[in-house]
Amino acid sequence: MYDQVAQNKRRSYLLIAGFVVLVVAVLQVINYLVGGGPLFAALAVLLAGGTAALSYWKSDSIALAVSRARPASVEEYGRLHNLVEGLCIAGGLPKPRIYVVDDPSPNAFATGRNPKHAAIAVTTGLLEKLNRVELEGVLAHELSHIKNYDILVSTLAVTMVGIVAIAADLGVRFLWFGMGRSRNNARDNQGGGVLAILAVFGFVLLILSPIIAKVMQAAVSRKRETLADVSGVELTRYPPGLISALEKLRDDYTVVGSTSHATAHLWIEQPQAVQEDQGRMSKLNRLFDTHPPLEERIALLREL
Repeated sequence: MYDQVAQNKRRSYLLIAGFVVLVVAVLQVINYLVGGGPLFAALAVLLAGGTAALSYWKSDSIALAVSRARPASVEEYGRLHNLVEGLCIAGGLPKPRIYVVDDPSPNAFATGRNPKHAAIAVTTGLLEKLNRVELEGVLAHELSHIKNYDILVSTLAVTMVGIVAIAADLGVRFLWFGMGRSRNNARDNQGGGVLAILAVFGFVLLILSPIIAKVMQAAVSRKRETLADVSGVELTRYPPGLISALEKLRDDYTVVGSTSHATAHLWIEQPQAVQEDQGRMSKLNRLFDTHPPLEERIALLREL
């Protein structure tokens, strides 16, 4: 398991680099379409680097704001604070900031850039529907994300996926202007064939870049959820607690209202509709599901 943690840390930096490269590629395609020149190309690289820096420092605040999380006071949520404090002592972790999301769906997530700058958010539905042992299992799972440094790349993905999608959308809007410029250059330079190939490649990249970003986002989450399950059980030393919690999450079909595709990978369970009777978006959500099936996670825990 410790080898897997080290491997995940290396993958975190590779995925971050991949997101930066993808942002640069999309912006360079836009540069080609609008004819921005070398200055635009340099600005694209600076923008991609600035995006990574901004994501590093502020993505946790963005994720909490998007999820409409509010600070959980000790007076109102004393049991929650006590459980987190006990688990942090057992795991040798600093106590993270604790937030509550007013939502009936049972769910939770962790965010931040490192254990010293981390936060945990739980829904009111989770607090109402889980008993103490089950809640402890879920909190241990989220603290394991913090301890394993999963939160760094997961939090960065929140803003980077959104920026890639926005950049791609702007590129498609500029496409027709760029195609006109390319045709004029083709007549002037007699390089129509090459420019046409570049235009087609750019168009394909703009269309596929949000999908590529979503696939990268799913890769961030799927393997790490399983690792966090195992690490969480190691922290509590009581597998039935987390198993029972995941079974309740599996049997509850309510969806989190204050979530988005950009933050879906943060939650302990897929927060969006995946059942056919929950809406037309369920098929798309299943296609880009950022979590392994709960049945697989439960079966793995039962083998421990």
